[in-house]
Amino acid sequence: MSNPKLEVLTPQNSQLIIIDHQPQMAFGVQSMDRQALKNNVVGLAKAAKIFNIPTTITTVESESFSGYTYPEVLDVFPGAKTLERTSMNSWDDQKVRDALKANGRKKVIVAGLWTEVCNTTFALCAMLEGDYEIYMVGDASGGTSKEAHDFAMQRMVQAGAVPVTWLQVLLEWQRDWAHRDTYDAVMKLVKEHAGAYGMGVDYAYTMVHKAAQRTSDTHESLAPVPAR
Repeated sequence: MSNPKLEVLTPQNSQLIIIDHQPQMAFGVQSMDRQALKNNVVGLAKAAKIFNIPTTITTVESESFSGYTYPEVLDVFPGAKTLERTSMNSWDDQKVRDALKANGRKKVIVAGLWTEVCNTTFALCAMLEGDYEIYMVGDASGGTSKEAHDFAMQRMVQAGAVPVTWLQVLLEWQRDWAHRDTYDAVMKLVKEHAGAYGMGVDYAYTMVHKAAQRTSDTHESLAPVPAR
């Protein structure tokens, strides 16, 4: 019998759900640096935009507790509606189920807060009741402690979820550098959000390929002058 988890992620077989990436939820994250976490989920959102991945954004108690989804995420999807909930488990809201079903793809990539609550309950229920495959983006999700995040990831993996990182997802979608229609956008994203990898791309472009610097304006470099 074929195993669908042996299939790589493609722009045609996957969808993304972003769960509760809201300020008050981020305040409680202790499993990783919160600025890095925000960078990663924004990078993931931009990757989804490049490859036209159907994306669901769901929120919990925005006005009474959690605040609004990061503007950097919302700006990636102009005009997109956020699906508000009261339940910690996104699967409990019919709007979320309907959105996932309408997208028609069984591979669901998940980035959310907190890993041990909102991510875990959604993942388990979506796999059990919706027959979805869950790909949990570990570095675009955060828990209230490293242990909380790690044990939640282990629980989901034991139940059948697949652990991934945001850059891994991006590069599976790209797959081949000969895909020139997305190449430039992917390289731009890598340089902006992929840390040392992006720095290396900048270096290769300017030092090896002699491309112009990636700045909005030119900057003159003054030659060394030994002090007298």
